[in-house]
Amino acid sequence: MTEAKGPGPLVPDGRAWYVANEILAFLLELVALGLLCWWGFATGGGLALRVLLGVCAPLLAIVLWGLFAAPRARLRPALPGVLLVKALVLGGSAAALYGVGHPVAAVVVGAVMVANTALAETARRAAPGGD
Repeated sequence: MTEAKGPGPLVPDGRAWYVANEILAFLLELVALGLLCWWGFATGGGLALRVLLGVCAPLLAIVLWGLFAAPRARLRPALPGVLLVKALVLGGSAAALYGVGHPVAAVVVGAVMVANTALAETARRAAPGGD
């Protein structure tokens, strides 16, 4: 009998999982901006307020992310600060989805965002040269 020599071709190695999770993280960040934009345009009484919220909510998220949570952020704080910003932006986008009337989707999106962030931050810190 021969011994198995690894997990097989269907299970990617650790690097492939890391890259896939990083791609998912980026896509979730884009989804978060879209959800904040959707919420902004769907909220408010008048057209001016909807446009203001639809533009400013994702813009504020971009500024916060760029300053504090991006890999090359100008003011990147320690891990608790980064996670706080990520919770505000990603959690806020899940709350925005709930706010436009999709509570089940909001829970699913929020759970995927939490799992992805936990995996990404753990993998980044375990990698050589990580924070």
